[in-house]
Amino acid sequence: MNINKFVITQNKKKKLLTPGPASLLAENISGLRPCFGRGDKDYTKLESIVLNKLKKISGHRYIARLQGSASLALEILTTNFLYGKVLIIDTGVYSERIKTMSKYNKKVFKKVKSVESVSWTKIKDFKKNFDWIFACPTETSIGLKVPISDLFRLKKRCKAKLALDATASIGLEKNHDLSDVLAYSSCKGLFGLTGASFIAFNNYPQNEVESFYLNINNHLESKMTGPYHTILSLYDVLKEYNNFKYSVIINKRKISKIMGNQMLYPKVNQPLLCTYIKKKLISSNNKIIFYKTRANLPGSVVCHLGEVHLKKKSRGNILNNLNYGK
Repeated sequence: MNINKFVITQNKKKKLLTPGPASLLAENISGLRPCFGRGDKDYTKLESIVLNKLKKISGHRYIARLQGSASLALEILTTNFLYGKVLIIDTGVYSERIKTMSKYNKKVFKKVKSVESVSWTKIKDFKKNFDWIFACPTETSIGLKVPISDLFRLKKRCKAKLALDATASIGLEKNHDLSDVLAYSSCKGLFGLTGASFIAFNNYPQNEVESFYLNINNHLESKMTGPYHTILSLYDVLKEYNNFKYSVIINKRKISKIMGNQMLYPKVNQPLLCTYIKKKLISSNNKIIFYKTRANLPGSVVCHLGEVHLKKKSRGNILNNLNYGK
């Protein structure tokens, strides 16, 4: 069985309405090969190509690659970059996570001196000086987007630096370059396999971190095993990135057309990755895998990565399997 037939067979077994990883891609597999992080010129070359493309996507000068989830990258970001007064933009489950990390920094590492939060609905006129603003521009737990341009204007008013949890927005949303530092994973809007995460930034952090694993410099210097195979899974994907992204766009457009009257947020707050529908959705197709959000919602969050393998042949047909519940 060749790779394409294998991928077709595997994708027929389940239909994902979840936020990542995406449906299985032939390109996830085609780049895999034996590799090692030191002395392997072939791997070093391919890793450099992938990391340079990722820097171009986010618009940042430097990048660290880590073996682990976006939560690890966010923990390292918090430990190495954040200091002084920190403002968290309250959007839901994932903003609560970065608030917990910031408070832990304050308690243990003592670089952060205070942690405050403000609802995303109140940032338009908010003005108070901070050292850092930390936000999650796409909050998958409630299917919400807070435009990065809005966060940038807030940053300017507050005379702060901007840190982003870009796990659900990277590649899909605009203006990541307006942030000072961000963290994200390999498996959502980048369409790679799970297992890698990244921190992109323009200026090196000033915090001194004694922990070996939490010190970003040790990752930059490749002092531990890296996400070698996950990076290789991105090599062929990034060559055709816009074709894969097309599928996400088509699915978003279709759900907006067929369920637009049940969408809670205005267009400006609609992320490409996912959509919050006010009613619970059900399906008679037992192959459908719904997203079980960690938020307690009366409706459903539908994510749009389930047809990524179809590239420009995607028509959003996965959405035909959905019906409103009671």
